[in-house]
Amino acid sequence: MASTQQRYMRRGVTKFFFLTTIAAPTNIPTRQELTAGTDLSKQIADIEGWSLENSPIETPDLGNKFSTSIPGEDKAANSALTFYEDLASDVIEALLSKDAVGYICILRKGDIPQSKSLDVFPVRVGSRAPSYSTGTEPAKFKVSFSISDLPTLDAPVPAAAAG
Repeated sequence: MASTQQRYMRRGVTKFFFLTTIAAPTNIPTRQELTAGTDLSKQIADIEGWSLENSPIETPDLGNKFSTSIPGEDKAANSALTFYEDLASDVIEALLSKDAVGYICILRKGDIPQSKSLDVFPVRVGSRAPSYSTGTEPAKFKVSFSISDLPTLDAPVPAAAAG
């Protein structure tokens, strides 16, 4: 019997956190580390990247007109977050200043403990620049990130704190 797929929209569900430290060598945060991080979700206007790409290696041979390939190196896509500027606060700008290091934690299906939908990207801020426009739109700035190590994908969301 086929199960019913429960589709959803990322807005209002997916969460983005910035953490300055994760103790585990697996780069999977504890609930305490996640809670100590900064939830960026409500300030994000646009998202780019945050995925792995593979660069295949061509393996043509004399015996075949078809060019085959094998998987090559993995690399992270160019990744960035665009934020709404806050007229009264510069908390996000200070947190994500050039060369800041930390972890972008993406809870793809929201904060559902033990759901294997947590992606953790070790990052370093490459640039942060305002987006200027004369149009009628909110003020924004874009933060570009370098992925500094192998991301941890499909990790379990940490268990909720005991209450």
